[in-house]
Amino acid sequence: MKKSKGIAILAAILIALSGLTYCASIILSSTGKGENRNIKLGLDLAGGVSITYQVVDDDPTSEEMNDTIYKLQKRIESYSTEAQVYQQGDDRITVEIPGVTDANEILEELGTPGSLEFQDPSGNVCLTGDDVETAKATTQTNQMGSQEYVVELKFNEEGTEKFAELTSAHVGETCPIVYDEETISMPRVNEAITGGSAVISGMESFEEAETLASNIRIGSLSLTLEELQSEVVGAQLGNEAISTSLKAAAIGLAFIAVFMIAYYWVAGVAATIALAVYSTLVVAIIYAFEITLTLPGIAGIILSIGMAVDANVIIFARIREEIASGKTVRTSIDTGFKKALSAILDGNITTLIAAAVLGIKGSGTVKGFAYTLAIGIVLSMFTALVVTRLLVKAFYAIGFKDEKFYGRTKERKGVSFIAKRHVFYVISIAIIAAGFIGMGIGKANGKGALNLSLEFVGGTSTTADFGKDYTLSEIDSEIIPYIEEVVGSGEIQTQKIQDSTQIVFKTRTLNLDEREELNKTLVDHFGVDEKTISSNSISSTISSEMTSDAVWAVVIAAICMLIYIWFRFNDIRFATSAILALAHDVLVVLTCYSLLRISVGSTFIACMLTIIGYSINDTIVVFDRIRETIKSVRVQDEESLKEVADKSINQTISRSINTSLTTFVMVFLLWLLGVTSIKDFALPLMVGIVSGTYSSICIATELWFTSRKLSLGKETANQSGKKKK
Repeated sequence: MKKSKGIAILAAILIALSGLTYCASIILSSTGKGENRNIKLGLDLAGGVSITYQVVDDDPTSEEMNDTIYKLQKRIESYSTEAQVYQQGDDRITVEIPGVTDANEILEELGTPGSLEFQDPSGNVCLTGDDVETAKATTQTNQMGSQEYVVELKFNEEGTEKFAELTSAHVGETCPIVYDEETISMPRVNEAITGGSAVISGMESFEEAETLASNIRIGSLSLTLEELQSEVVGAQLGNEAISTSLKAAAIGLAFIAVFMIAYYWVAGVAATIALAVYSTLVVAIIYAFEITLTLPGIAGIILSIGMAVDANVIIFARIREEIASGKTVRTSIDTGFKKALSAILDGNITTLIAAAVLGIKGSGTVKGFAYTLAIGIVLSMFTALVVTRLLVKAFYAIGFKDEKFYGRTKERKGVSFIAKRHVFYVISIAIIAAGFIGMGIGKANGKGALNLSLEFVGGTSTTADFGKDYTLSEIDSEIIPYIEEVVGSGEIQTQKIQDSTQIVFKTRTLNLDEREELNKTLVDHFGVDEKTISSNSISSTISSEMTSDAVWAVVIAAICMLIYIWFRFNDIRFATSAILALAHDVLVVLTCYSLLRISVGSTFIACMLTIIGYSINDTIVVFDRIRETIKSVRVQDEESLKEVADKSINQTISRSINTSLTTFVMVFLLWLLGVTSIKDFALPLMVGIVSGTYSSICIATELWFTSRKLSLGKETANQSGKKKK
């Protein structure tokens, strides 16, 4: 690369960065400012619309209520993955959708839930809304070659069979679709439909198609609902949570910049600029794709900034190794990027597979987390492999050609990690066992194995009119302490009703005496009129179905990652060792939740998913070095195998520590500066980062060595047997 080209590349990247930074600053400066808000925020940060439905059916069963809540959750995910649905009392369901302020608009688009029936020409009911999986408005090209508006239907397994019977028996006839005893469509059956998908044509406009699709979607609920009330609720946490998180991000970025430049010199400058490009691109894409941002989402982004450093660290470590081997700086740069490619791709693709599965199979916060994770992975690879590469080569072209600007790997005495593997195994087993013992003690004492939050177990919602417009900080400092005395717990969620002086408090389940005591406290200390106080039991916002979705998503993701690692490394021992190390880290973090009794809520799911992504990425880097090293070494016995494993760990240990340090600092700042709920997220995450680093160095490779040694012993025994013959 010529000097003039290097200058041009530097100028172009810096100009692009300036433009991105300007756009990002505009987006962030308006975050949290009402209607001018540029990034969609969740209920915890910005509030939204709350709609309460009354069940029309008499004496709905628990199963019917749970089924309706789950299906309604799926319906409203088109508005936001962070929307919440929960049961209130015995026969009411509340829907909370973040980022919107017009309840009427949502009600109009969502429709009024009612009964849906697919009938034959004689009026017999052949299918109900329970058999419908999805319904959406779209366009298709008809036989005349022009576009027409249609509704696409997809049925579940049982519905597919019923619809096949209906259409097979009535080809050429019209079969009405009835919603709340009113015929909303009279489609003609042109042929037998057995594949589980169908199209309703004949719409005059897209709006007509969307209305029909909306009625079919909402009509597939198990119970008939009618709107009881709707209101706009304020943020649960407010701007303080945003400002402290942004402050943590700024300080963290400054630390990373200083660390990278001090440790990697010219390459560190390139990484710092690339990281700035990465950060601004993340903000821009979240805005462009209208991803709803919640507090765990902000924490996840800040965490991803720390993890984005990893690819650069891998590359720079490789460049230093090449320089130390006697190659020129120019050759070392090219070779360093080339050798780092497989580790970066394998680590990130493995995590991307997990994100894809979580996005497809998960629901609620799991789906939102998956989107953010995928964005972070793709952008980190782009900035490391493209932006950093261009910058390093540009710096070399303009005159930074001496190896002193890049450094070289120093010879260090290697540590025999494999020899200490049994000690590591015992330490890990003891930590994990302590977690299970803690859960057992908690359960025996009636506190539960884990400290499940309101999102998992539900509780009591108390609404009161204080006659005064309190700020969230005033509520936290003046009102919450009194409520804590009554309920005996610090886990209290607060929401303000917009354009009113009403406040909603969500606590653990209160009995009648506790409710009366809380009412008396509010009357005596704040002059609340007792007539304005109302209490209802509320169900969990994370339903058993959503939890099941999350568990299955993680299981499927683990299987997919195992298959990918097996395929890429051509050895199932790498795959099983990586998955076992991943399980180790999850159990260690679970121990943290168990022993410290940290509240297990929606952030728990986000925390565990983050650890899974971080752990697998960290392990893959070490395994990639083993794969490379074993090609140049003839493994004949246990000693040569041990040499390969120890050498690989020692060659990558500085990278593991540097990446973990930058990531840990980012999360530590969240814990230090953040609000209470984000502290509950950051603390176990710090434990997970330490555990992930420990497992990649002390557990994963040791497990691979143990399994490889066993097969090596069998191979040696077989060869000895053949020689004797």
